[in-house]
Formats: sequence, structure tokens, C-alpha cells
Amino acid sequence: MTWETVIGLETHVELATKTKIFCSCTTQFGGAPNTHCCPVCTGMPGALPVLNEKVLEFAVKAALALNCTVTRYSKFDRKNYFYPDLPKAYQISQLYLPIARDGRVEVDAPSGPCTVGIHELHMEEDAGKLVHDPWLDQTRADYNRCGVPLIEIVTQPDFRSADQVIAYLELLKETLQYLGVSDCKMQEGSLRCDVNLSVRPLGSEALGTRTEMKNLSSFKAIARAIDYEARRQIELIQEGKRVVQETRRWDENKDATYAMRSKENAQDYRYFPEPDLPPVQLSEDYVASLRAAQPELAAEKRARYQADYGLPSYHCQMITSDRILARFFEDLVALGTPPKQGANWIMGEVLGALSAKGMNPGDMKLSAATLARLIALVEEGRLNRNTAVKVFEAVFDDDGDVETYVRDHGLEQVRDTGLVEAAVARALEANPQSVTDFRSGKEKAFGFLVGQVMRELKGKADPKLVNELLHRVLQGS
Repeated sequence: MTWETVIGLETHVELATKTKIFCSCTTQFGGAPNTHCCPVCTGMPGALPVLNEKVLEFAVKAALALNCTVTRYSKFDRKNYFYPDLPKAYQISQLYLPIARDGRVEVDAPSGPCTVGIHELHMEEDAGKLVHDPWLDQTRADYNRCGVPLIEIVTQPDFRSADQVIAYLELLKETLQYLGVSDCKMQEGSLRCDVNLSVRPLGSEALGTRTEMKNLSSFKAIARAIDYEARRQIELIQEGKRVVQETRRWDENKDATYAMRSKENAQDYRYFPEPDLPPVQLSEDYVASLRAAQPELAAEKRARYQADYGLPSYHCQMITSDRILARFFEDLVALGTPPKQGANWIMGEVLGALSAKGMNPGDMKLSAATLARLIALVEEGRLNRNTAVKVFEAVFDDDGDVETYVRDHGLEQVRDTGLVEAAVARALEANPQSVTDFRSGKEKAFGFLVGQVMRELKGKADPKLVNELLHRVLQGS
């Protein structure tokens, strides 16, 4: 029998506001445990929440980008459950009237395109964090994260493979970063995804019993967990056993899921309307103003870069994969750098340096003005490409002054025809066999001779001039 995997996602996204959703505590990541808290976010008696207006703005922006219908009249609810990381024993969320519903996005996955429906998008507050200390055999609660604003994006069960899930999450991450509503750093918990998965015979319309998987800290872990859980459920059914609806935790070390608890239903949370927060009522003008202010997203930039600059598709994909990197490229172009030259430097030197140093584009100190000046020195013939790369490596970490570095290290390109001719003569005299080889048709010998001339001039010669003079001498003209 052929089986089909059916997957839906619940993605929690921490919003990039400076303060929490219902109080003025900082949302800054890190900090000593329990230092970013107040009576409101820890639920002390008598403390009253007040909605952060920026949270509402970010939620609506995300909803519009995901083609959702924005709810003009929405409400908050209390989701009650007892857990050590939730000090007030309830979470303020939205169940009955979420801020947005009925969206859709088009996903282009390796296995083929698919349309993903967005069931709903709602606002809520985050819980705290439990820190396990194996040495002391203790679990401690850090409430710094309590009250950090979230949007939860719930999809329809429209995914059929792990690669479709990853393609959707990459698109979602890219979109939210371009909107500026979240940094989506999975390593800091800014983007967390729970996977609901079931299997059924191919062609069947009935849904199987689903499980929910948690503790998925990377796209790679999500893909592996989906593959494992699908196999596990299929094997259970084939053995005549029953799939249990439950929440399962992904174990990165064992490459497997294990049961955490039986799956809760909505009634288990005893939802009721939040009595301390008024309904949220949005005007048509408010939504229209946010729609008009939406930035150019990555897909639009890719199309524009290809049309306006003639860049290869892969270059466009890589440059627009990060909002800060795309802005860096556009700043280069605005400073007069030829688009193709700018793209080549980003694809080669910039991305190479970021990868080698384990950095994100946002961590980079190198400014577009510095790189633009370095590229201009190459275009002006004052530096050859190889020397320019060495200058790039020298100024990358601290955004150093390229003109000063070139001058202080005597790197400006030798363009004196007489000096180059003398170096050519010395190289030919020292390598007669290579001269003979070239004149007998061995083209590789020419490259060797170019290298010898460049070595004579300590790598500072103009390669174009070296090639021209070397050809002239070897051809006897």
C-alpha cells in the first residue's frame, strides 16, 4: 500500500518590539534570569495588562503579507493550564476572534509547487523557560520570556512532504524579516514550529490520527522529525497497532520522537474571554495605511534584479535571502558600483567571509561605502582583483579605510609600462623552456609566464598590461 503524509504547522514567532505585549518590560534576549519581569508579566494580583500598539501593527502587517483577512473586531481569551514556566497559570491568547484568518501562500518546493492555506493568525504572550541543570539535578524557572509578544500562524493540513514544509518556513522567515516584524532567529527561540502529522492510504480523503511534534530547533531537525514520525506511524498501522493522539518531543541525539503527554483539546484549556482587555477594533483606514506601507518583499526584489540588472537567478536568490544583504547590495548600486560587479563581490567575498566567521549579514561591520570604494579602485585600474581581495580581508572586520590601507602597504597597481616590460624580459630569460613550449602551441605555458611576471612585480602589476606586453614579446612584434 502507498501511504500519504498529511502535515499542518503551528508556527510561533516572537515579534521584534522593544517591550512586551502587555507591559513595559524589555524583550531583549538574554539577561540574568528573572530580571526582565514585572507584576504584569508574572501575573501578580491586581496587575492589569495594556496592549502594546506595536504588537497589533506587526500582527496586521504579517497577516496582510500572508494574504489573510484581517478581523476588524477581535478579542483576547485566557488559555488556562498549570505549568512551572507559566507563573499566572494562564496565557492570554486569541481563540474565538483571532486578528486574522483565511490566508494563503504559494510555495515552490523541490518536489513541486503547492498552495498552503493559513487557517488563522493570532496574537498571544509567550511563557517562561525551564532550565535543566543535570549536575545539580534541578530544574529552574526563568520568567524573562513571559509576556514576550508572539503571533501564532496556524496552517491548514496542506503539506505532503518535508521539503514543502521547509520551503514554506523559509518563505515565512524571509517574509517576516523583510517586514521587520521579527528577526526569526531559531537559535534564540524567535521562530518555533510545532508539526502536526498523520498518515493515510494514498487517495483516501479521511484524515488519520495526528501527533504533534515539539522541540524542533532547526529546519534540518524539522525535516528529519517529519521523516521519522511518518515512518513510525506507517509501521504501527501495518503491524495492526493504533496511532495515539499525543504530543511528542524530538530527541536530536537519538534522531527519534518520544511521547510527552496525551494531546490536549481546546476544552482542556477552559478558554474564556480575557476580562482585563477590551476588544480590538480596527478601522478600514488603519488597515489600508499598513497595506500601503508594506515594503518590497524578496520575491519582488528577485524579479526586479533580474529585469533591471540582468543578474543570474541564483545570484538574485542568494542576495535577497536576507533583507540586510539585499539592502547592502542596493546601497552599493546607489553608490555607483556596477550591479554585476557588486553582486559578484557579495556572492564571492562577502558571503565567503560571513560563512568563514559564522556571522549573519546583520553582524557585519563592513559598510557598502567601503566595498564600493574598493571595487572602484579595481575599476580605475589602481588595484588588481587579487590584491583587492587581500585588502577586503584586511578591512572586513573593522570597516577600515581602503585608501589608507593600500597606501600604507604599497599595494597600488604598477602601471608603468617600462617596469612591466623589464619584468617580462627577466621572466622570459629565466624560463626559456616555457617560451619554447608556448611557441610550440602549449597555451598553459603562457599562464605560467604571466605568473612569473606577476611574482617579479610582487603581485602589483596590472594583469591586462602584463598579458598584452607578454603576448607582444612572444609573438615577436
